[in-house]
Amino acid sequence: MDMTKTPLLDRIQYPSDLRKLEINELKQVCDELRQLIIDELADHPGHLGANLGTIELTVALHYTMQTPEDLLVWDVGHQAYAHKILTGRKASFSTNRQFKGISGFPHPAESSYDTFVSGHASNSISASLGMSIATRLEKKNRLVAAIIGDGSMSGGLAFEGLNNTSVHPNDLLIILNDNHMSIDRNVGGLSEYLVKMTTSKHYNSFRWKTYLMLKRLGIIDENRKTRLLRFGNSLKALLTNQHNLFEGLNIRYLGPVDGHDVEGLVKVLKDIKDMKGPKLLHVCTVKGKGFAPAEQDATQWHAPGRFDKNTGKILTKAKGKDEPLKFQDVFGHTLVELAERNPSIVGITPAMPTGCCMNLMMERFPERAFDVGIAEGHAVTFSGGLASQGLIPYCNIYSSFAQRAYDNVIHDLAIQKLPVVLCLDRAGLVGEDGPTHHGVFDIPSLRCVPNLILSSPIDEHELRNLMFTAQLKPQGPFVIRYPRGNGFLTDWRNPMEEIPIGKGVCLREGKDIALLCIGPVGKTAEQVAEDLHNEGVSVALYNMRFVKPLDTELLHTIGQRFNKVVTIENGALMGGFGSAILEFFCEQGYMSTIKRLGIPDHFIEHGSLADLHALCGIDANGIKQTVLDLLKR
Repeated sequence: MDMTKTPLLDRIQYPSDLRKLEINELKQVCDELRQLIIDELADHPGHLGANLGTIELTVALHYTMQTPEDLLVWDVGHQAYAHKILTGRKASFSTNRQFKGISGFPHPAESSYDTFVSGHASNSISASLGMSIATRLEKKNRLVAAIIGDGSMSGGLAFEGLNNTSVHPNDLLIILNDNHMSIDRNVGGLSEYLVKMTTSKHYNSFRWKTYLMLKRLGIIDENRKTRLLRFGNSLKALLTNQHNLFEGLNIRYLGPVDGHDVEGLVKVLKDIKDMKGPKLLHVCTVKGKGFAPAEQDATQWHAPGRFDKNTGKILTKAKGKDEPLKFQDVFGHTLVELAERNPSIVGITPAMPTGCCMNLMMERFPERAFDVGIAEGHAVTFSGGLASQGLIPYCNIYSSFAQRAYDNVIHDLAIQKLPVVLCLDRAGLVGEDGPTHHGVFDIPSLRCVPNLILSSPIDEHELRNLMFTAQLKPQGPFVIRYPRGNGFLTDWRNPMEEIPIGKGVCLREGKDIALLCIGPVGKTAEQVAEDLHNEGVSVALYNMRFVKPLDTELLHTIGQRFNKVVTIENGALMGGFGSAILEFFCEQGYMSTIKRLGIPDHFIEHGSLADLHALCGIDANGIKQTVLDLLKR
């Protein structure tokens, strides 16, 4: 990028430099930030739309608050790129989301300005409330602000945080970034409420000044404040014929204000930042602001990949006739096929219909497909309720997001043996989104749950067959995990057939060593087995298909025939598929030497899938070297 385009940004290394500027210079800073983000993301893909929408808000916050002493907590890093550029990472921004580069999300290990990890939605209010109360307990002179989007506000954790904010003494500032979007369109009553909600600026100013006057006169103190707030909220609701959700929780509501008027935002923030007690500033923004294509199609431009910044054309390679579909596309088309055959099938997703391709079901059977918003726990329990009445729900959740619904899976599905098909998209390493999004913990967490079937297909045909099998003889939760990205087959639309539950298959006979695989990493193992065969090594390859129940008959055969075994999984080694094999061999008295390949016991950084698979030793080279090393023992 030609750095002469950013003369003001060139003078800003940290927010302290930003605060040296005159307020009338901030608009130019915003323009330069917007152009820098567009220029960089055109060639180095990232999250575009949300970041363009929060530029003025970010500048205003750092201009009015004394960061990093004052604390900003971002809810989902999709909106924090301008924050990163202004906090010492402008020179490295071109490495955003790249292997060994800066993270696409805030992380305290990366910068003192990043106060909390924010890859998943709805955690900012709870985290910042803790910081605000800690500030009080430590008697520090420090401001704390949470920046949360309207999509994240639909999450249950946000409501838990709001409820607690209304109870404990704190001076938290919550900034609601309302762009009427999450990734796909927001759903639910709260979204409609936020779109319609208005309040009087004069009323808020009058109430604040009245409170200060009454406090100076000794008429009101902190103990009487809550009662006065409730009275004021009731009076306001009567006069405006509108009840304010936040003020109903005794959180002072201010706004809405224009989120793209940076000078106006600065003035508002200066006016309210020292107000005592919890308060919420409602800021209205436009997702994709300043880049017309992103403003017109926020969903497509959430994370568009490479694009031409001049024409607005997305440069993602068009699929050819012979190019495999993504696993999520195969899921979406297969679900529609199954739903056409079986009227009991319904679809559920928590806010990701386009990402997981549930949108295909929504288009074909709108009355049988449900987007429940950013609410993974609710999605699972809601699915359980549907299943309890004889329906067969296919609940699609990204693997890393399903971590938030663990209790719901156990308590609301498994104990009752409810036949919900949990389709865990983005299982395994996912690439540039990094550790908050890697779906590597589902096997260890789920294989210990009774009454649950846990499976993973090696390719698209098996994905379709497992989806078909899951609805034939419903007998409890049936989990199907599959990865992000393209599959392997161009003829993916096979006639679906039943797969025996808990049965694996031998893909290749051999005598020197056995490879046991779960999921699409088995395709990589197939390549390795072929390469080693050409080098004179006889490798047997088994596609286990199920982690729970295990194919014990097949495992007995392997234990009796092989004294060297390698297990391969795109998931956490600690308690994972390989651990299950170790447990079986130990309990049955087999003395085979077993080497496990998978995700080691630490959080894996961001980067391309090729880089990360190599880092963890589950690429072709890593698997081959492991086999050769084990054969030398």
